[in-house]
Amino acid sequence: MARILTLTLNPALDLNADLPALAPGQVNRTTATSLDAAGKGLNVARVLARLGHRVTVSGLLGEDNAAPFERLFADEGLEDRFVRIPGQNRINIKIAEQGGRVTDINGSGFEIPADALKRLEFRLGPLMPEQDVIVIGGSLPANMPPSSVADLVTMARQAGKPVWLDTSGDALVHGLKATPDAIKPNLEELSAWAGCPLVDAREVADVAAGLRGQGIGQVIVSLGPDGVLWFGPEGNFRAVPPPVTVRSTVCAGDTLLAGMLHGQLTAVGGMTASRRLQFATALSAECVQHAGVGNPAAPDFTTLLDNTRVTPWPGENNNGEMPL
Repeated sequence: MARILTLTLNPALDLNADLPALAPGQVNRTTATSLDAAGKGLNVARVLARLGHRVTVSGLLGEDNAAPFERLFADEGLEDRFVRIPGQNRINIKIAEQGGRVTDINGSGFEIPADALKRLEFRLGPLMPEQDVIVIGGSLPANMPPSSVADLVTMARQAGKPVWLDTSGDALVHGLKATPDAIKPNLEELSAWAGCPLVDAREVADVAAGLRGQGIGQVIVSLGPDGVLWFGPEGNFRAVPPPVTVRSTVCAGDTLLAGMLHGQLTAVGGMTASRRLQFATALSAECVQHAGVGNPAAPDFTTLLDNTRVTPWPGENNNGEMPL
């Protein structure tokens, strides 16, 4: 299997709380809670490791509450190459209601010392050439300049390695300038970057075409329960998962990215483009049924896979103006 490096610049401890319905201003009692080490790069790493890849994790990690992350690395078989810095990693609160609504209360994260980025670049210098793919994911610490994302993308490309980017806001704006090989925004993130709401698939396709014209090979847009749009060198496709009972959507996008990357890395073994998208979309659908990342060994995964529909986009009966 492949060697993959994921970068998480603003890790978090996710406090997941399940409850029937949130009543603001009142005492709420949960039906289940968990506290998990997380962050986009780490979530992607966990899925890829479970799929058999050799995964190294790096980025910036606060020293004061690093222990849960270090346990995660050991439990999931991830090679830890994080740069430790003073301070605490943020805590994010994820409130999942029985009806499927999720409320996120995200911490801003630590402030990084002046030498943190130089230390990280020094750590990554010998690591990047050893990898098959680099994944950069998640938000940035409050005082980290968004241009740093572009610097990391450029560093990976100079090492001759493909780089996949999953971030938002100013970090996405700057990261795109360095031309990553693939991006995976959700509809809200892509709309924010475009500067206007994208209300149908044709508008998404127009934005994706512009990005691909700038040299970004793949644009993967997650649409929540409406599935996924994928624009790439092998064509444009739409995937629609089967209906599932949604418990938490927190790690669905990270699972989707990991599934797509796994499919690309194993394509030489015969996994077609449509099958890769089907696999990743089904794994993301499996993910939303529980807290945490998608589980390719789940008992119902084969059923989800068989019932995930992938079609070329736009198809014979679809002029591309499908509302989202």
